[in-house]
Amino acid sequence: MARLLLPLPIAASSLHLAASRLRLPVLSSSVARREALFGGRVAARAPARLPRKGVSAGAEAGGSSSSAAAAAAQVIGQEEATEWVRKDRRRMLHVVYRVGDLDKTIKFYTECLGMKLLRKRDIPEERYTNAFLGYGPEDSHFVVELTYNYGVESYDIGTGFGHFGIAVEDVAKTVDLIKAKGGTVTREPGPVKGGNSVIAFVEDPDGYKFELIERGPTPEPLCQVMLRVGDLDRAISFYEKGFGMELLRKRDNPQYKYTIAMMGYGPEDKNAVLELTYNYGVKEYDKGNAYAQIAISTDDVYKTAEVIRQNDGQITREPGPLPGINTKITACTDPDGWKTVFVDNVDFLKELEE
Repeated sequence: MARLLLPLPIAASSLHLAASRLRLPVLSSSVARREALFGGRVAARAPARLPRKGVSAGAEAGGSSSSAAAAAAQVIGQEEATEWVRKDRRRMLHVVYRVGDLDKTIKFYTECLGMKLLRKRDIPEERYTNAFLGYGPEDSHFVVELTYNYGVESYDIGTGFGHFGIAVEDVAKTVDLIKAKGGTVTREPGPVKGGNSVIAFVEDPDGYKFELIERGPTPEPLCQVMLRVGDLDRAISFYEKGFGMELLRKRDNPQYKYTIAMMGYGPEDKNAVLELTYNYGVKEYDKGNAYAQIAISTDDVYKTAEVIRQNDGQITREPGPLPGINTKITACTDPDGWKTVFVDNVDFLKELEE
């Protein structure tokens, strides 16, 4: 069913995000606003992994930004905001996307890719089902959040989404297993173009591509989300300043006319990262309606929204608690239109305990 845009509900609630948004007050004094948002001591960034058990609160956020709040945000100094975002405790929580046959996809991920079904929840009154899968608990691992909308059997992946990356110790052996299970292999094991790493590509039942990367034991096997961008330098600057990510590495491959940049909150061999790809001369991509967004943790969704505004991000859901529950979130798009939801650290862990 091409281009059918259905609401993707918040994984921690059956309530729609489009309900009443909490707007930040516009203070009469720029000094007062800075103190309210950025004043006081901010603890140094803790390790990326959160120490307690917890639930996901990521899903598509609706609503529009407030022009008044956006204008007020500009009174916060760039240096002050940059310092705060670097100290914020952040990690990539999960990636959200839609599938047409949930049971079939779960079977492929568990039997072929070695993931575990962490939890599954059906919300019949909202006509959707969520399933969370990964290689470890949600409070310490990056996981996938699958969404099945009743009656929708297919989606358009588009040309902008690239692939997910999974680190495995033996790519050839994993490919053989996937073939034996009837999976689709789109690239046989071998060195990556322009490099030495051994990789292969496979497709899940919905056509999402997974890059298998040969790597030693790692605490984070689900290690990459690749998205294509139209201006790599602009994207790098946004994710550094607006999201507080590090540029872990950048590699240009003129022979094949593309450049990649790895962005994240820690080393690639221990953390999930965002792989941004720029193909020479391509400025725009079709994003389709299958891939939704990434969820990232934060200590303060209000400060997060202010910093994102300063760095040319579009706030699509004003920061504040979700109706009916206390989980605080904010949502935005980057300069290329890719969506991200930020979830309060404490609220996230409380939801996982419920």
